[in-house]
Amino acid sequence: MKALLDRARSFKRRVDFESGEYRRLAEGQYPEALFITCSDSRVIPALITGARPGEIFELRNAGNIVPPHGRPGASGEAATIEYALEVLGVQDVVVCGHSHCGAMGALKSGDDLSALPGVDAWLQLARPRLASVLDGAAAAAPSLPDVVQLNVVNQLAVLRGYPAARRRLDEGRLRLHGWYYEVDTGQVHELDEDGLFRVHAA
Repeated sequence: MKALLDRARSFKRRVDFESGEYRRLAEGQYPEALFITCSDSRVIPALITGARPGEIFELRNAGNIVPPHGRPGASGEAATIEYALEVLGVQDVVVCGHSHCGAMGALKSGDDLSALPGVDAWLQLARPRLASVLDGAAAAAPSLPDVVQLNVVNQLAVLRGYPAARRRLDEGRLRLHGWYYEVDTGQVHELDEDGLFRVHAA
């Protein structure tokens, strides 16, 4: 923690806040994309994309889950999606899963999460749409990448259920992207129109 605190204390000295870039940030934000990904500390959207401050609007939670629209109770996820689409007018949304995901690993393994009731309740949002692979025969057990990638596809489908997203998609003002990030290689696999994740040349 001391190293983090020291870097925070010296941040103003390390960054040129007199530059035009940072002065513009004070006037408002105009991000290009909403980036929905896992809370995992190894997944850093700005590092992966090379985004500068103000370029991406982030939503992070365990398992990069999008709760269904209209789910009872307050939801920081729903509020973030709504704000990104209705107020910021982002034209692209990325849902990014990743290798070595603990949340998807727990679902794949059927871990007992009774000691983590909050985690268990949250992951139950993703489980029904993964049941087709999670509840199969042991011989046909999916790999963790398979589960993570299917979860990305599923969360994009849930996102399409948000009225603001559906309207913008129908009007051609929104593009949805599915990514799978490999923590140990740095490769980004993109979801193609045929439903497969592929690494594309830069």
